[in-house]
Amino acid sequence: MSGINSAAPILVRATSKSNGITACVLGGSGLLLSAFWLKYMPEWLFLAGIFLTSASIVSLLIGWFKIREPQYSIEISPEEIRYHHRLGNWFLHWDNIQRIDCPRVQQGLEHVELEAVGIKIINYADFLRTISPRLATHLLMEQRPLLMHSKEESCATGGCYNHTMFDDKQFSTPEGETFTGVKAMLANRMQTLRASLGYDIYISAADIDRDPPAFVVLLRECQQARLLSVE
Repeated sequence: MSGINSAAPILVRATSKSNGITACVLGGSGLLLSAFWLKYMPEWLFLAGIFLTSASIVSLLIGWFKIREPQYSIEISPEEIRYHHRLGNWFLHWDNIQRIDCPRVQQGLEHVELEAVGIKIINYADFLRTISPRLATHLLMEQRPLLMHSKEESCATGGCYNHTMFDDKQFSTPEGETFTGVKAMLANRMQTLRASLGYDIYISAADIDRDPPAFVVLLRECQQARLLSVE
């Protein structure tokens, strides 16, 4: 990684991408072994061979999906944060970020940090213009568990899903720009999550290379460096 004051961007490799090649090798080796097993082993071991085949196929699929992901999940430059995914990208200028922290929820008498980094932004339109519809759809699905932390009592049983899961009414910014379709759904979801958790955008712990609190520190340092550079 480059330093935060360097012109070169800081490149973050997702922990979820690690061991992709290993998983493929294990899966391929397992398929070869299962082929030998099914052909030469006694019939009473047939089910064990089927289990080995299934496990090998799962390992291959996991490895393949890991390999398909971009080499780096997040790129941090002096101007912006850019998120990379096989379904598209989004980016945020530092000037559009109001707050960065780990979202917390109350469990009993304690406040517990979620395994994510939350970003509260200033202007929704700047973010919505950058994101691809495919990635917006993925985020809507990925962030469904966050809805369970809504302050509504019905969310304890999942009842709040009925009206917040896919809120497809059009979204208009204070400046008068209108979004429809999946981008409007994402904007409405962002408002819902801001009301319950305090943030608009969430980066999963699986998409970063360290624990969320440490990543928050890194982003805050980069944002502070940006502020000092423009003064």
